[in-house]
Amino acid sequence: MKISNRVARMSPSATAEMAAKALEKKKRGLHVVSFTTGEPDYDSPSSAQDYAFRAIKDGKTHYPPTQGIPELRRAAAEYYREHFGLSYESNEVVVGTGAKQLIYSALGCLIDPGDEVLILSPAWVSYVEQIGLFDGVPVKVDTSDTDYIPDLVRIENARTPRTRAIIINSPNNPTGVVYTSETLRAIGKLAKARNIFIINDEVYERLVYSEGTSPQILKECPDLRDQVLNVNGVSKSFAMTGWRIGYALGPAELIKAISDIQGHVTSGASSISQWASVGALTGGQEDCEKMRVGFEARRNLIVDLLSEIPGVGFRRPNGAFYVFVDIRGFLRPNVPSLADDVAFCLELLDKKNVGMVPGSAFLCPGYVRISYSCSEADIREGVKRFAEFVSEVTKG
Repeated sequence: MKISNRVARMSPSATAEMAAKALEKKKRGLHVVSFTTGEPDYDSPSSAQDYAFRAIKDGKTHYPPTQGIPELRRAAAEYYREHFGLSYESNEVVVGTGAKQLIYSALGCLIDPGDEVLILSPAWVSYVEQIGLFDGVPVKVDTSDTDYIPDLVRIENARTPRTRAIIINSPNNPTGVVYTSETLRAIGKLAKARNIFIINDEVYERLVYSEGTSPQILKECPDLRDQVLNVNGVSKSFAMTGWRIGYALGPAELIKAISDIQGHVTSGASSISQWASVGALTGGQEDCEKMRVGFEARRNLIVDLLSEIPGVGFRRPNGAFYVFVDIRGFLRPNVPSLADDVAFCLELLDKKNVGMVPGSAFLCPGYVRISYSCSEADIREGVKRFAEFVSEVTKG
């Protein structure tokens, strides 16, 4: 069998791969602390569960509309009106099988082979691969030396006549950085001047700590309404990863095109999951806030613990549930087990039963991503083992 070139050149998801390795060790009875997966350990809101049970009892188990059930599209539009003051009609909202699938479909609607998409690195692992699957060209704009805040001169220098879009992600995975209003306005001004479409991945927008709320690109740049697709979902903010529901709000023409793609690929997302999401958006706000407060406490804990480890560098995250840690000082090019961040993570898992994701998966080698979406007990134990490991590496 010959696998297509586009798939052969695709790299598997590093987060899924490292999570699988950690799970394999757990199944062997080992006490593994996994900082790999970006998944809340909270239960889904009771309102989501109630709506799902009711939908099953009421027989709402048949094909839903490809664009999403009207009730969920209205709930998503109302959510954006209440939280951001943005107004969307039902035909400007589409529901998909997770935010990831909606970004993929949006890219399929926006780019042709050879078209370029700007990516602000460190960046989520799937952006590059999704662009490549449509034979587009991902163009990396590095932010690792600017505190993970995009430099507008670099963005402008990376732009070419083939640039069609830019993906922004705030709060950011993997860094936890929240872009300021000033940063978003600057990106928006450039996008307007250069006719660059913005895919705004804000799936972590409810998980913001020190700043209080996450600035929103269209609130800062209302004249960009026809150039922005907001991608969101219930997975992160409402602890509903397994329900697989995302939604996107944007220009009606693009929303229809995304829905048309779904008609040939997935059809409508799970009807029961959609009704559960209606329940989350309309009745799960207290659960969302409780989880946000819990994650802020974990953020504070892991930041304090990591700060005590000599040689470990990181920027204090203000959103999502990740810390992006600089481990370059612990790498040893002449030692195979410590030659790079991938080898470092494999060695850490092997020696200390601690799972992390290498930064190279996020276009930033020499770093590791730590997800603190686990218990405080696991955070304490995992960081303790991490400290022991880097101490042993330092002593040689």
